[in-house]
Amino acid sequence: MSSVAVLIPAYNEEVSIASMIHLSKEYADEVIVIDDGSSDRTKELSRIAGATVLSHDTNNGKGSALRTGFEYAKDYDIIVTIDGDGQHDPAQIPDLLDPILSGNADIVNGSRYIYGHDKNTPKYRRVGQTVLDNATNIASNTKLTDTQSGFRAFSKKTYDYFNFNPSGYGIESDMIVEAANANLRICEVEITVRYDVDSSSDNPVIHGFSVLMRILELMRFNRPLYFFGVGGAILIFLGILISLTISHSLYSTNLSLVAIGYFIIIMGIVVFLSGVLSDTLTHFKNS
Repeated sequence: MSSVAVLIPAYNEEVSIASMIHLSKEYADEVIVIDDGSSDRTKELSRIAGATVLSHDTNNGKGSALRTGFEYAKDYDIIVTIDGDGQHDPAQIPDLLDPILSGNADIVNGSRYIYGHDKNTPKYRRVGQTVLDNATNIASNTKLTDTQSGFRAFSKKTYDYFNFNPSGYGIESDMIVEAANANLRICEVEITVRYDVDSSSDNPVIHGFSVLMRILELMRFNRPLYFFGVGGAILIFLGILISLTISHSLYSTNLSLVAIGYFIIIMGIVVFLSGVLSDTLTHFKNS
């Protein structure tokens, strides 16, 4: 029988952590809470609830917490990650385990959106989520529907492929890109999420922007044709628009502005060709 560890990264989750541990213990050989520098009673309540507690002295971020957890649980056959704020339902852990146990997947991603939009998702979140999903899928060449999910299952063969960088924002996207680059099999199963228990203290706009910047960085190295190609195309279009608008204006004879338009076009072509060259080199290196 396969051994299962449930990892719960936690930062100031004293309200929900005990119930998450008790519910997860039914499906795991060990529940491991990574207390990431909490200032409340998360650590104490986790121990009382029967979890193994790994502690960081300071708040280092979710990526750092997962690194600590994966290192501790590396001898388990399957690792399940689940958020500690009570949004996920531990009763759905068996749904994530099944594709791995049946040999059909290496990683299972819990998704709210397999069958379309989750009506419970706040609209402002869904807009940002769509942007991050599309960006992550381009960077990783995957077609996942919920790339920012923290509810996942990993088979033992996957552990060595993750760098857990960055330590904070963007770790979910990083892990998808790394898994895709390693040709690991990723599938999705449907999960439900509660939003009435959201205890996150992060500003969603700042958080989303930070994640997007990290995804674009990943795209620059993994899918340079998209990163530079789109940027180059935008510059070319902008340069043409400026040049045509000014050159056909009856009120302007400022040739320097026209020259700026042509310069932007040239820069766009250079950026676009850089993307083509980088993409060619990337494919050659990976072949």
